[in-house]
Amino acid sequence: MTIPTLHTPRLILRPPDVADFDAAFAIRNEDAVTRFINGQKSTPEDVWSRLLRYVGHWTVLGYGFWTIVERESGAIVGETGFADFHRSMVPSFGATPEMGWILSGAVHGRGYATEAVQAALAWGDAHLGCDRVACMIDPENAPSLRVAGKVGFYETVRTTYHGGAVIVFERPTARP
Repeated sequence: MTIPTLHTPRLILRPPDVADFDAAFAIRNEDAVTRFINGQKSTPEDVWSRLLRYVGHWTVLGYGFWTIVERESGAIVGETGFADFHRSMVPSFGATPEMGWILSGAVHGRGYATEAVQAALAWGDAHLGCDRVACMIDPENAPSLRVAGKVGFYETVRTTYHGGAVIVFERPTARP
């Protein structure tokens, strides 16, 4: 499968690549990023496994995550996309694709998350072939909660994942 590249006014969402490893490792070890994603820094092994999962999702499921690149600087600033991580949680996501996003603390507050997520969702609406997508967010992650609201997610349940509180959201897809 050819992984699509998406363009927004300020960003490029492109296929993940092994050359992204150093930037992904740096982002996944920023306090501004990790504080709402279990609070732990990522090891090189964690980041490598995640990168391979992203590529594997595209190969096996026809959807996955993109690397977010800032157009002006060419810098890798984050990741967004869809996954099926088979999370061990109640309730489970089942066959519903899970959306996620992370952005470097260096670009927080610029609206990049909303811009990238909107582009990914537009692609998902046209290509996923499902009725909805889900996401989960730490209840104290106010910036991601705002992004979720802006792009049409609504709260469905509060639960726990790996011992931490999370809010599960859904968003109906706008099927063509």
